[in-house]
Amino acid sequence: MRGLWPPFFVIILLSFLSVSAVYCSSLLHLERAFPLKNHGLELHQLRARDRLRHARLLQGFVGGVVDFSVQGSSDPYLVGLYFTKVKLGSPPREFKVQIDTGSDVLWVCCNSCNNCPRTSGLGIQLNFFDPSSSSTAGQVRCSDPICTSAVQTTATQCSSQTDQCSYTFQYGDGSGTSGYYVSDTLYFDAILGDSLIANSSALIVFGCSAYQSGDLTKTDKAVDGIFGFGQGELSVISQLSTRGITPRVFSHCLKGEGNGGGILVLGEILEPGIVYSPLVPSQPHYNLNLQSITINGQLLPIDPAAFATSKSRGTIVDSGTTLTYLVAEAYDPFVSAVNAIVSPSVTPIISKGNQCYLVSTSVSQVFPLASFNFAGGASMVLKPEDYLIPSGSSGGSPIWCIGFQKVQGVSILGDLVLKDKIFVYDLVRQRIGWANYDCSLSVNVSVTSSKDFINAGQLSVSSTSRDIMLFELLPLTVMVFLMHILLHEFQFL
Repeated sequence: MRGLWPPFFVIILLSFLSVSAVYCSSLLHLERAFPLKNHGLELHQLRARDRLRHARLLQGFVGGVVDFSVQGSSDPYLVGLYFTKVKLGSPPREFKVQIDTGSDVLWVCCNSCNNCPRTSGLGIQLNFFDPSSSSTAGQVRCSDPICTSAVQTTATQCSSQTDQCSYTFQYGDGSGTSGYYVSDTLYFDAILGDSLIANSSALIVFGCSAYQSGDLTKTDKAVDGIFGFGQGELSVISQLSTRGITPRVFSHCLKGEGNGGGILVLGEILEPGIVYSPLVPSQPHYNLNLQSITINGQLLPIDPAAFATSKSRGTIVDSGTTLTYLVAEAYDPFVSAVNAIVSPSVTPIISKGNQCYLVSTSVSQVFPLASFNFAGGASMVLKPEDYLIPSGSSGGSPIWCIGFQKVQGVSILGDLVLKDKIFVYDLVRQRIGWANYDCSLSVNVSVTSSKDFINAGQLSVSSTSRDIMLFELLPLTVMVFLMHILLHEFQFL
């Protein structure tokens, strides 16, 4: 019958009607760098490093910098930080920048930077950005809206002599960085679906650091800059999503074992086991509403008010923090519950003021599972390796210590608990999701605003997504021809 359309045309029409906004999902490979041999740090040094970092993290709070009094004891620990590579300028140059969900701005060291480290104890070569050598670099003038916008953790300034928009990051210990904003080309691989990876680029605004002081001048953990993934308008994720280049969502999976590494995606990782919790509204950082903690399913006696969010309290997700910090009201019951469970099987000891254990067997066989329970019914299940850290040995028995640190004020979930999990920062729906995952495996990544996906390891694509991409990539003349046939068929219905 003439009234029945050929199946191929039905598929094409349905694809046309179901097309939604298709974004370029950008994939950045993460590397985890460890210092050279004999660069172990004590826990008190790690805490000191995190403390300096928290001064930067919390500068966006009204009233200025909120300094956290981190208490604890020392114990040896290897420094590890997660970073990715970005290409900037024309011709493009590669920069290694730390992944930081606790700040907004992408900045790299300028070639004229004063007091910037020239070598790195992480075994990487440092690079410096030279605006004069890039044919696409542009100056951000004082009249630019960026210069007058309220940007988290930055103080914008203007020089009447140079008409140049400048910034200053000031840290709690007096260390910091200052520089000026530039606009230039960012290069990245855009995954368009069906094994198609496009070499893409976009003009973005980022910082060019001209001066550094304090902790940033040290060479032991030096990188080329910071890649801020906050929600502010100057973050790269905001700049790209505003122009429809990528969706307003990003994801990471930080590998904890071996040499580390992992995956960072400007897009949404899809995994059936992901649970979501809503972000606390109107906060400058990724605040979640932590409601309770359980050990082996038993609720700990913690007043929920200990987790309430305010200007100086709450729970923050921060990939730039190495350890994890719990308010005293939660830390003490946590340690007490763990001690009560493991004391018959291991020997609890206090090592340099820190709660540790002599363990003669696998920690997974002795220590309990913990669960952080958040608003929306989302629980984060922690294996013993997510709250314990190896700390040498004594008498032939390995020593494991509680990796959580006791603080007053804000609880901070750092890499200790973020590793070996998929994390999705959905800024459209204002929520964060997570699931335990082997981060050495490939992941499924959404390439549309619906749930069509590609596989970031094998780049396979769902059939629905393939149909949509096929239709969008059809030449205009072919599309007109097909529509003409469809309209002709419609007359005979």
